[in-house]
Amino acid sequence: MNDNSLIFLDYASTTPVDPRVLDAMMPFFNQNYGNSSSVHRFGQQAEFALEQSRRSVSAILGAKEKEVVFTSCGSESDNLALRGVAFARRQQKSAAHIIISAVEHHAVSQTAYQLSSLHGFEIEILPVDKFGIVDPRDVKERIRNDTAIVSVIYANNEIGSINPLKEIGEICRTWGVPFHTDAVQAAAHLPVAVDELEVDLMSIGAHKFYGPKGVGALYIREGTPILPIQTGGGQEFNLRAGTHNIPYIVGLAKAFEFAQTDQEYRNNHYSTIRDHLIKTIIDSVPYTELTGHPTMRLPNHASFVFKGVDGNTLLMLLDAAGFECSSGSACKTGSPEPSEVLIAMGISPEWALGSLRVTLGQQTSSEMVDDFVENLPNIVQRARELNPI
Repeated sequence: MNDNSLIFLDYASTTPVDPRVLDAMMPFFNQNYGNSSSVHRFGQQAEFALEQSRRSVSAILGAKEKEVVFTSCGSESDNLALRGVAFARRQQKSAAHIIISAVEHHAVSQTAYQLSSLHGFEIEILPVDKFGIVDPRDVKERIRNDTAIVSVIYANNEIGSINPLKEIGEICRTWGVPFHTDAVQAAAHLPVAVDELEVDLMSIGAHKFYGPKGVGALYIREGTPILPIQTGGGQEFNLRAGTHNIPYIVGLAKAFEFAQTDQEYRNNHYSTIRDHLIKTIIDSVPYTELTGHPTMRLPNHASFVFKGVDGNTLLMLLDAAGFECSSGSACKTGSPEPSEVLIAMGISPEWALGSLRVTLGQQTSSEMVDDFVENLPNIVQRARELNPI
């Protein structure tokens, strides 16, 4: 089987680089290849491209240019947000209490746990409902004068559910506590105007919206206390030392622009195909449940659990049949343990071990989805027979 015969249904893990984005990046590899920190003409050309990209990203976010910091990826943006703000708030106000949700990406949760285990911060975990969504009232009950930062994911990477950021942000603002959101999965499909969402920090990563891997950004509202976690130079307003990756930053800005253009049209197209996929699978595969909210979810995202199925066996069988999917988060594929996200939602381990995530993209056709849903029932049955749980 050659790669052209494979049907890729894992766009939540990554996306191909848009040809228009690649065209914008290419000159900065071998023509305008200057270091943006150099004072000569090549350096000035690179700096111009850097600041033009920053201007583009900040305009989409409704932010000031100096509020956008470029990083190597969404995970680094999450790390800078949590560590940088936690250390700064403890230094300024002795704030050592961190609130995160139970369904955060590991870039947030593992960072928070390390801040607890190595640096003495107190971590409080927000519960979620059966759809994996945070209730703002739980934030209101737990936030304190010594809370350093609150972090709640915008749209979950495993189940697609969308959190009520504005309501949570309003509570945080009342208390004067910085509010961060991991918008890495959401930025391709949802509005990202930071003032409307009431967020103080927002993480994005280019490869989730048809940009290159290896570049991200962090929005930091002016006045938010934050310390650098990568030192050694004055780049990115002294918050992120290191030579700027100009081709990738240009690619991020261009891809972000395309992602936020004609979004409603694309989302309507995705959700129509997604809803057909969900209904067909629920109707045709016994002992199946949809995970995440049925409507308040990313338009391209469908996720399921199958009783008595080993998720990794299911993925291998799907791959052999020519379908590329994930079992929950792509960052966790291969783990024999059930997803923490599904367990937090109250799903039993017997069901949670049989999770499947199907995500659509620009290259996904209705015919591809029809082919997938036609083959899935037999593949799930085969997985149950091969490796029963």
